[in-house]
Amino acid sequence: MENRTYTADADPGESVTVAGWVHELRDLGGIAFLILRDTTGKIQIKFEKDEMDDDLVETGLGVARESVITVTGTAEEHSNAPTGVEITPESVEVLAESDTELPLDPSGKVDAELSTRLDNRTLDLRKPEVQAIFEIRAEVLRSVREAFRDLGCTEINTPKIVATGTEGGTELFPITYFGEEAFMNQSPQLFKQLMVGSGLERVFEIGPIFRAEEHNTPRHLNEATMIDFESAFFDHTEAMDACEHVVRSAYEGVAANCGAELELLGLEDAFDPPTEEFPRLTYQEAIERINATGELDEQLVWGDDLPTEGERALGDDVGRHYFITDWPSEIKPFYIKDHDGDEELSTGFDMMHPVMELVSGGQREHRYDHLVAGFEQQGLDPDQFEYYTKMFRYGMPPHAGWGLGVERLVMTMLGLENIREAVLFPRDRQRLSP
Repeated sequence: MENRTYTADADPGESVTVAGWVHELRDLGGIAFLILRDTTGKIQIKFEKDEMDDDLVETGLGVARESVITVTGTAEEHSNAPTGVEITPESVEVLAESDTELPLDPSGKVDAELSTRLDNRTLDLRKPEVQAIFEIRAEVLRSVREAFRDLGCTEINTPKIVATGTEGGTELFPITYFGEEAFMNQSPQLFKQLMVGSGLERVFEIGPIFRAEEHNTPRHLNEATMIDFESAFFDHTEAMDACEHVVRSAYEGVAANCGAELELLGLEDAFDPPTEEFPRLTYQEAIERINATGELDEQLVWGDDLPTEGERALGDDVGRHYFITDWPSEIKPFYIKDHDGDEELSTGFDMMHPVMELVSGGQREHRYDHLVAGFEQQGLDPDQFEYYTKMFRYGMPPHAGWGLGVERLVMTMLGLENIREAVLFPRDRQRLSP
């Protein structure tokens, strides 16, 4: 909009044109106030009824909350105004009238259930504290990209429509692709491995993944955004180093550039970027420490996956981000390499926040014959993955990598109660719209 002034830039003594939403109306009789809100904040518009044109007053005070308007007038200093500045209007133009009945209160004075908020996400996002979450999410992604550049990575984009699933199994969304069966990709795993064998060597991707899991919990989504990393000539320990660098960079970026947003969320004093190295516990050490807490009804034994309550107990015990390494081979995917000399022990690792898993990774099996054997051991048909396996016959370097869930990272970083708060338009078992 030509000649528009943002509310934060309206200086006393200047003639300005501001544009935004009607946040609030206060009629005190002979004088009334309209609070206009834009992306930079709020500003007060003063109407002195007896001294102004009747049509101007009627237009300004007759408009419904959340209508979009422009106001032209003189900005004046006023100590009682919310921002210390108010505008005496010369003209008011209604660009888009809002219904008087709103499904939720964008001012936040009246709480709404999460389902109502998500059904009306555009209105919900007009609340500054909700906007703050997504400004922080954007900073997380900016910082992550910078961290990958520090590591010498190339950003890539891999297909989301595929002929086979990454993991095999049934947790796939089938689609019809020109008369043939296809699937929405669970992960860029196989494609990013192919890329490190192409000569690019070190790559990352930030993009969507789709999992047809029937979970209906505060920490699961059926469409999520993943941060994926893969590097040739890396082992699992070097991959963990890269993971720690990227996560730490995300926190540091938010701390440096999102002070106002953290304040809106009440986190300005509590936000504490990690400074110490993330502890690395073996799987065996992890189950022993979980068992020692006494929080589980039954003791964990070798080969058990960690239940949610076990992760919580261990997280409370460790008290910060940490890794779990050396998982049993039997519970890790076929592409995870075993330790040399011990086929029962994998190079797989998870990176944990005290409340949940954030990252899964490991060194990959780069030897063709061992890779094919891994397919067969897990009951998968190698022929269905021929596009992937054949490239391992043409010189695939040793490599390692991981995947990090963006929504889980933001959720744990900000202490959100539900992962759906960290995504604009979440997809779960019950939600396909908006």
